[in-house]
Amino acid sequence: MSEDTLHLALDGYEGPLDLLLELARAQKVDLAHISILQVVEQYLALVDKARAEARAFRLELAADWLVMAAWLAWLKSRLLLPAEQNDPEAEEAAGLLQGRLVELEIMRKAALWLAGQPRLGTTVFRRGAGEDHTEIDRSGLRVDLPSLITAYVSARRRTFKKRVYTPKVRRYWSVQDALQRLRALLSDGHGREWCALTVIVPELFAEEETAIGRHAALAGSLVAGLEMAKTGLVQLRQDEAFSEIQFRSAAV
Repeated sequence: MSEDTLHLALDGYEGPLDLLLELARAQKVDLAHISILQVVEQYLALVDKARAEARAFRLELAADWLVMAAWLAWLKSRLLLPAEQNDPEAEEAAGLLQGRLVELEIMRKAALWLAGQPRLGTTVFRRGAGEDHTEIDRSGLRVDLPSLITAYVSARRRTFKKRVYTPKVRRYWSVQDALQRLRALLSDGHGREWCALTVIVPELFAEEETAIGRHAALAGSLVAGLEMAKTGLVQLRQDEAFSEIQFRSAAV
């Protein structure tokens, strides 16, 4: 029997005190057949035995057992005594007992968790002799900090000299390109029907990677259409605001 457990031998129960309390709270044991007097007598007998043998007795453990016994007595009193009006003092005492019991349950779970953790010297062990991490320089080089800085600067200069920056030149669709494209379309007979002005540069939408290039192509096409409409070569129309601009040959 563990010294941390109060083992009871009663008429209707035999086992640890904490288990009896847990069963009583869950209504899995009939408290009417449990003698609280026997619980108190066995508790006092254990305390007297420890004092007689001059053994070190843990007062906090005895206090926990006393709280458990008091809780059992309170539960049994609820069964024996008739139901009366709510007594504030009784409710306060019951609340204190319940809070103490909750603390005991938390401590017991923490103890079980700690017992399951690895223990130094039992499940885990310290390493033996430590490794020698002394670094030995076998390069044969003898340099100081100024020499290292000078060598680093020289290496960086050589690296920068090899780099030649060549900016990427982008060629945007100009107004002249759009005029040539529009004249070619008109000469091929595409201007007999109304056509969208964007057909002037259809291939550029797949080639241009940025929105700037696409916008430049559209702007150049619009300016080219306006120039040719100004000279009377094409007609332009737009059905409504922000709709697509269309063109056709003025000779139609």
